[in-house]
Amino acid sequence: MDVKYLPQMADQTSRSYLFVAIDRATRWVFIAVKKDKTAASARSFLKALHKACPLKIVKLLTDNGKEFTDRLFASRERQPTGNHEFDQMCQELGIEHRLTKPRTPKTNGMVERFNGRISDVLKTNHFNSAEDLEQTLLRYVALYNHQLPQSALKSKTPLQAMKDWHHSHPHLFNKRPYDRPGCDSYRQGLD
Repeated sequence: MDVKYLPQMADQTSRSYLFVAIDRATRWVFIAVKKDKTAASARSFLKALHKACPLKIVKLLTDNGKEFTDRLFASRERQPTGNHEFDQMCQELGIEHRLTKPRTPKTNGMVERFNGRISDVLKTNHFNSAEDLEQTLLRYVALYNHQLPQSALKSKTPLQAMKDWHHSHPHLFNKRPYDRPGCDSYRQGLD
């Protein structure tokens, strides 16, 4: 999971932030645009991810941003207390929250590479408003999950890979993955 800065649109008084989660095995992606980069926004995103993701989320890797952890304060490395509200949400959902080592973005390379794809979308499109930007990003993620074959997945889409995992390992899932409109709601439960 990671957060990407989005450009400020003409109809905004401040920039917004893209929260991104990607499953390592299937490359399935979930996103949400938030008005700020706070622990409350990270918590809200995790809640929406947990609701939308067909897989049981067992482990979650984040960087050391203050929206995710209380590990670093004023450059002093220390162990996280577990009292951070994001850690508490992980505990409530039965998810092990892991942190990357400070200043090692390659550790979370999969989500960083996806953020690079988002940067390409941002560079190659003109957006009329914050809503236009958000809708474009949501369409791109739907296209990515449902239509874009990945070489790492032997030319399958993330959703095809997820369905294969569901067929061979149903115990790893909370619900069956669908690809019909209305069954995969990327905005479900987001605020």
